Amino acid sequence: MLSYEFLFDIALILMSTKLLGLLTKKIQLPQVVGALLAGLILGPACLNVLHETDFILQLSELGVIVLMFTAGLETDMKELKKTGKASIIIALLGMIVPLIGGFIIASVFNKNGISDANAPIVLQNIFIGIILTATSVSITVETLKELGKLSTRAGNAILGAAIIDDILGVIALTVVTSATNTDVSIGLVLIKIVLFFILGGIGGYIFSKFMNKSMRLHNMDLRRFVILSFVFCLLLSFTAEHFFGVADITGAFMAGLVLSNAPRKHYLMARFDTTAYMLLSPIFFASIGIKVVIPEMSASLITFSGILIVVAILTKILGCGLGAKLCRYTNAEALQIGTGMVSRGEVALIVASKGSAFGLMGSVFFGPIVIMVVTTTIITPILLKLVFSNKAAIENSQVALEQTVA
Repeated sequence: MLSYEFLFDIALILMSTKLLGLLTKKIQLPQVVGALLAGLILGPACLNVLHETDFILQLSELGVIVLMFTAGLETDMKELKKTGKASIIIALLGMIVPLIGGFIIASVFNKNGISDANAPIVLQNIFIGIILTATSVSITVETLKELGKLSTRAGNAILGAAIIDDILGVIALTVVTSATNTDVSIGLVLIKIVLFFILGGIGGYIFSKFMNKSMRLHNMDLRRFVILSFVFCLLLSFTAEHFFGVADITGAFMAGLVLSNAPRKHYLMARFDTTAYMLLSPIFFASIGIKVVIPEMSASLITFSGILIVVAILTKILGCGLGAKLCRYTNAEALQIGTGMVSRGEVALIVASKGSAFGLMGSVFFGPIVIMVVTTTIITPILLKLVFSNKAAIENSQVALEQTVA
């Protein structure tokens, strides 16, 4: 029999995310923090009212696809091209520094290995570092949109670096899993990634030409323009994930970039913003909190969790910030870029799950990973608010960053 409980779940998510969003806005915090807290409070971690269902999971995935599609639409292509080289350097250092930091603390706490992890201890410790390299840009995108900073020089660098970070993360995960599973081919993964961007670029060029011509010559109904654009976004997202092993949000972001120069892009953005605000975004952000289940942990694991959080935050800020400084960004911009890459979100959980399936991580480490993910996800919007608007905080951090570079 068909269950209608999902209607109550949606109503509860929408009401709680909006109420807590207004509350966090009132105390000068981004509204996305309220949406994340709503899912955390109502989920298994606190009140246990809401649970992750296939419907919520799939709807939340649609929500992040729309979020990244609109981020692509709002991106300044000229500025993004300028940040291309910088994004690569930022992403590389933003991966290497957390990888080293994660490996070091794992080596200290995992000297003898975990019984239910089959891989060698060195690979187990490297994998903890790989989890810290993950970046969930969706939280940052929503916060930057709310602050009106998405199209800034720093905002474009964050977007570019996050996309490259996703690709580097896939490669790093493949390298480590290939050490435990000979069926995984590093060369094949690299070829598939390159092919996706080539075919995605060609398909995007053809679709863009078709849409522009239709708008000029045939006076296409704007509602049809919205539908066709969304179809293109969904197809590119599906193709990225299903055929090439690249995250679906990368396909969605590329689709948005393709249409960022469309004649009526502002009409398109308005329609998607309405849909996202009304339904999809609240469900996506609440779903992150609903996913959280915090297990019982020993004193040593609680200590490990605290150190892991500190390392997760500092290594991203320092790694990406140093990369930005090497590319001649200002101290304030370097701090903003580093902060924008702190959130691990659902990406780290996905990486952890895949590594566990290959015997690279023991189940005992899931608790600390979950706590780190929750903390970095909630703290990132708060830190972004500070570094983009609090001049005193920026100036103090500039001095610290200059001393680190020196």
